[in-house]
Amino acid sequence: MDTNTHPKFTKEINGVFIDPQIFTFKFSCMCGGECCNYGVYTDLKEHEMIISIKDKIIPLLDETQIKDVDEWFEEPEEDEDFESGVAVGTEVPNGKCTFLDKNGLCTLQKLAISEGEHKWKYKPIYCVLFPLTVFEGALTIDDEHIDRLKTCSKEPIKVTTIYDACKEELIHFFGEEKFIELENYKNEYLSEYSGVEKK
Repeated sequence: MDTNTHPKFTKEINGVFIDPQIFTFKFSCMCGGECCNYGVYTDLKEHEMIISIKDKIIPLLDETQIKDVDEWFEEPEEDEDFESGVAVGTEVPNGKCTFLDKNGLCTLQKLAISEGEHKWKYKPIYCVLFPLTVFEGALTIDDEHIDRLKTCSKEPIKVTTIYDACKEELIHFFGEEKFIELENYKNEYLSEYSGVEKK
């Protein structure tokens, strides 16, 4: 895809186009780690980093998780939405992501916290962003994944937008300065959107 154009969206921040639907989409979630039951994707670089710290991860795994490193990941596949151009999915032993423990907690996040590091230091950005995702070069809503979850909802009665629910994640993804640019775009879009709604 041409990095300067997108067939649906016009605003680009840090090389990623923005789906303005994220500003109005109603959403709520009672997170129990259900979104990880189907496995998750890592960038090839994230995969390599995780393998490099395997000796710190293995002692934290419980009896429902696989300690054989060779069984943690699927085969790599090309995917332009990942920084390296290659995605590596996690396996789903016992019906959940390799790194999801029996209490619905991410072992990679637990490791970071135990070390006094930022909670998402080792966590793949795909996981951090959900229920948002980068698809075909655009930051958008992971509709298909949300639809198969019981603990996440996109009912219109919900008062929280997916954008408001994910501000911490978006700051982590874009950085403080670029997040301000995203916030400004949101305000511009909502001002225009509300005007259209009143007509």
